Amino acid sequence: MGSSNFVYIVFLLLIAGAPLSYAWGVDGHYMICRIAQSRLTSTASSAVLDLLPSGANGDLASECSWADNVRTAYPWSSPLHYVDTPDNLCTYDYSRDCHDSSGNAGYCVVGAINNYTTQLLSYPTSRYNLTQALMFLAHFMGDVHQPLHVGFTTDAGGNGITVYWYTTKTNLHSVWDTKIIQTAMSNYYGNDHNIMADSINANITSDQVSQWDACGSSSADCANNFATESIQDACSYAYQDASQNAKLNDTYFLSRKPIVETRIAQAGVRLANLLNQIFV
Repeated sequence: MGSSNFVYIVFLLLIAGAPLSYAWGVDGHYMICRIAQSRLTSTASSAVLDLLPSGANGDLASECSWADNVRTAYPWSSPLHYVDTPDNLCTYDYSRDCHDSSGNAGYCVVGAINNYTTQLLSYPTSRYNLTQALMFLAHFMGDVHQPLHVGFTTDAGGNGITVYWYTTKTNLHSVWDTKIIQTAMSNYYGNDHNIMADSINANITSDQVSQWDACGSSSADCANNFATESIQDACSYAYQDASQNAKLNDTYFLSRKPIVETRIAQAGVRLANLLNQIFV
């Protein structure tokens, strides 16, 4: 889909019945953008500072949940936060899966990443709202790395699976959005998302950066690969041992925490890499 068609048609489209799923919650998105901003080149950093709204005080992380906050005002944006895949196939395919509930092609998190990347490439002179494009892109790069934002269609990425996180009744999607992160922050990081983000960032190796950046020949290839990674993690980790009304405790938490932290690290590194490629 062309970016010009997307930006104009999308404002006219109201999506009914889209699942309310907020990847990583405020803390997760904050950490991803904090990691990314620390890894920007001077040129990219200047462009990001130029585009951020004045209220952000130059802090990209402070705006990384903006896309969730405007979902009511911009109902057309709801299907851009995720992509549903066929149950139990554990594969993602753009032509098969990237569409909204009405079948409009390109309306998924991967399509959104590609669209807002294209818009930002027109910086500094553009007919697009590049401040919003930056904030959407930063958020959606986080979303595509949350495994259950590339989950199964029938359970809406785990939203339809009731589980107990220790003694708290919730759903599987929320466990991956917030519960694992909140428990990790409480147990290991003094309930401080800055400490958790900086710890994750400090443990990223140069070999990992090279591996994570080598995702394909274009940003579109990369976004497809990120989604493929997420559905594989969803099948291998998120859905495993999490049937309806399952009780999830230390066994689940301790084995899934490294996956969550890796996906946050990957999202931060890859967001920085993408912005560094856009703003050269």
